[in-house]
Amino acid sequence: MTLPARNLLAEEASPYLRQHSDNPVHWRGWSPAALAEARELGRPILLSIGYAACHWCHVMAHESFENDAVAAVMNRLYVNIKVDREERPDIDQIYMAALHAMGEQGGWPLTMFLTPDGKPFWGGTYFPREARYGRPGFIQVLEAVDKAWREKQQSLAESADGLTAHVESRLAGTKGKAVLDRDALSDLAGRIGSMIDRDLGGLKGAPKFPNAPFMHTLWLSWLCDGQAEHRDAVLTSLEKMLAGGIYDHVGGGLSRYSTDAEWLVPHFEKMLYDNAQLIRLCNWAYAATGKDLFRLRIEETVAWLLREMRVEAGAFAASLDADSNGEEGLFYTWSRDEVEAALGDDAPTFFQYFELAAPHGWEGKPIVRQSETQQGQGIADYASLASLKAKLLTFREQRVRPGRDGKVLTDWNGLMIAALAEAGRSLGRADWVDAAAKAFTHIRASQHGRLPHSMLGSKKLFPALSSDYAAMTNAAIALFEATGDPGYSDHARHFIGELDRWHLDSDKTGYWLTASDSGDVPIRIRGDVDEAIPSATSQIVEALVRLSSLTGDLELWEKAWAAAEDAVGRASQQAYGQAGIVNACALALEPLKLVIIDEPGSSSLVPVANRNPDPRRVDIVVPIGTETNRPLLPGGVLPPTDKPGAWFCSGQVCLPAVTDAEELEKLLRR
Repeated sequence: MTLPARNLLAEEASPYLRQHSDNPVHWRGWSPAALAEARELGRPILLSIGYAACHWCHVMAHESFENDAVAAVMNRLYVNIKVDREERPDIDQIYMAALHAMGEQGGWPLTMFLTPDGKPFWGGTYFPREARYGRPGFIQVLEAVDKAWREKQQSLAESADGLTAHVESRLAGTKGKAVLDRDALSDLAGRIGSMIDRDLGGLKGAPKFPNAPFMHTLWLSWLCDGQAEHRDAVLTSLEKMLAGGIYDHVGGGLSRYSTDAEWLVPHFEKMLYDNAQLIRLCNWAYAATGKDLFRLRIEETVAWLLREMRVEAGAFAASLDADSNGEEGLFYTWSRDEVEAALGDDAPTFFQYFELAAPHGWEGKPIVRQSETQQGQGIADYASLASLKAKLLTFREQRVRPGRDGKVLTDWNGLMIAALAEAGRSLGRADWVDAAAKAFTHIRASQHGRLPHSMLGSKKLFPALSSDYAAMTNAAIALFEATGDPGYSDHARHFIGELDRWHLDSDKTGYWLTASDSGDVPIRIRGDVDEAIPSATSQIVEALVRLSSLTGDLELWEKAWAAAEDAVGRASQQAYGQAGIVNACALALEPLKLVIIDEPGSSSLVPVANRNPDPRRVDIVVPIGTETNRPLLPGGVLPPTDKPGAWFCSGQVCLPAVTDAEELEKLLRR
């Protein structure tokens, strides 16, 4: 049955899709009904993919999708489908891969033209309404594609078949397993190290992204192979980005990326996942260096998170827009007059520690940043700066706020829950662990034991993706480490059970991104490629490795090893985006486990473990005298629980029990 000839986005669970519900375009969400309509009408599909915090998505919407003349052409010639890439990363990855296969550079908004059965035959990204920037006008594009479809339908359909087959071979590959190689991490770290900007941090050139999977590779290279220059590359990158305009010096939190090589001018959207990974990296950096810069930036970023990103029942929103009042960065930028109005006589003190920068080509108000000297002095005098920053924050709150995408994404929340639990444990912040636990409980309370991928109020989008189960497994393990509550271990086991039930492939060695009962995907893909966060596959391998270490379950360990070998086999065929898999396989090659028997409230050993986080290690703290839920050491050995001690194990080998805190410190920091 043909759907109503009107816009159908008002009832969607995505704020981004709802933003387009007033467009004159007859938008549909991605659904079996919308795909059936295209087949019934024999019309090509115009697929537009974006997300709420995407600046150019808003530009194209304002120029074209809100325009009656453009909408009339779209409605006459196409079945128009709008997708939130954060809600449907599976759909986004398929059609972005198709665009890349056409030789085009990717980005959002993604604008794809599909055959009536959903196969891509042409596409691009942003198109202006009128021809400019060397791009054709959008109406011109719409009419040209329609003409080509009518006149060359058979050849375009054949081309779409070939393109779809290519995408399927790339994203749904079944290449056989490969041996896990200890040199893979050092080889990748060496290649990444050669791309690092030694002066400014991050990768050389512009734009500059935090690129957490690459930073993770470099950090693991230091931990596993002692490569100090790789550790220093991460530390330099963090220090430089935390001094730049990409970091919000007034309110805390990191923007998506900087448009320049100096971390100065960001695209001002703030994403939950970037800040989860920032907290985690800064936690490791603080443990390694003791530099208060990293601790204080964690505290500021968590304060921003709890102030601005919490939604119903304590879970976390997806993102904040870059724009307010139609201008990018308006909420975050300052003129000198505004600083002086907010601070009065204290303004000169502020300018000792911060500067306002307006580089060539930047049209907005100046951006707050710090020089290296100012950063160091600002940390030394942090207490005296706190009141000034509080005044600026209060002043800023009177401005029109950027829009917030309030949907709760399960995998992104899993990343933040794990980061909060880890940092709360390391820095002695029980309130952060409580916040992580509250978010976890809200997301876990789903229907029939299955997780949703996305929630907005009472609306829940089922089924979950494999990344959701993996991220929530890792979150559960981090909460177990922080609280000692065995219930979290049970939740982790349940999530892996659901992952196996809905996502395991027929060979029982790998996983699909989408569930077996997802009926609206043209291709069932793996989820092997990193984006701004580690790939679904890498998160699955990490979750299996960590849960097998935690439980001592040999069957889980065999499953982890098989999944890792399968992932490496497929990754060897890819040119890029595989750092997450390499990192996860490094954990499989050298899983570390620390079991501490002691009184948690008065232990001298537990604080040592807490202040020495290691992404390779799972920590289990058991009170003296415990008879139930006793942890297994490798080989199925039960440690005695009648007196204090710490057992540190690497792979299947455990060192003799340690009872002295200083000795344990040396062991964990070696």
